[in-house]
Amino acid sequence: METNPIQIALVGGAPLVMASFLARPNQFVVVAALADGSIVQAHMADRGRLLTKLLPGAQLVLGHKPAEGRKTAYQVAGVYEGNELVSLDTGLPNRLVEAALRARALAPFAEYGYVEREVKHGASRFDFGLAPAPPIHAKRYGGDCPWLVEVKSVGDAADGLALFPDAPTVRGRRHLLELAQLHEQGRRTAVVFIVQRGDAQRVAVNRQIDPAFAETLALVATRGVEIYAYRCPLSLAGIQLAEQLPVEL
Repeated sequence: METNPIQIALVGGAPLVMASFLARPNQFVVVAALADGSIVQAHMADRGRLLTKLLPGAQLVLGHKPAEGRKTAYQVAGVYEGNELVSLDTGLPNRLVEAALRARALAPFAEYGYVEREVKHGASRFDFGLAPAPPIHAKRYGGDCPWLVEVKSVGDAADGLALFPDAPTVRGRRHLLELAQLHEQGRRTAVVFIVQRGDAQRVAVNRQIDPAFAETLALVATRGVEIYAYRCPLSLAGIQLAEQLPVEL
């Protein structure tokens, strides 16, 4: 195993409850029934299609997270596919990767001790910028970080093969091409696929859903963009960074 144990709690450590899926009136809201029969609404952070996951009666894990200004008191954390808990929180991978980068627990990035979030370069914003040490004369490197990293959340899998994306992503393809251009200008650039389930053995692009993204990923890999993937199993205790997975281009 190439990583140190890194685990973060679901929904920021909020108390977790089980619920049954009833409906999804819009992309941000899920209606669910708690064990006591109460009907609640929960915020959904994953805006993908999720057609195969959110079927009537699907078993959900919700975080109880009431707060002033929130329209719902619950946050959807994940859904069970059989015995496998799959994350439905697309913000979770970035939180996990940030913790791993700061702990130097990801072997390819271990020499880079300085981490910036949400690095803007031109018209785009990348998930992380890395540098060996903090900048001397500025608060942030910003778009001048020596290494730019984009994180991709993966939730779908079948027969050990995790597939990305679950919907066409023009923005994702544009980011790949920009990372290739930045590499050719002297930066290190990388894409990291975080598989938010424990049953995956390898990762590939879902060519049926987005053949253009598949072609672009293969292209930028030949132009120097580094491609990584990690299996990250979930439990009620949290999501854990596990081993690196092969990526089929």
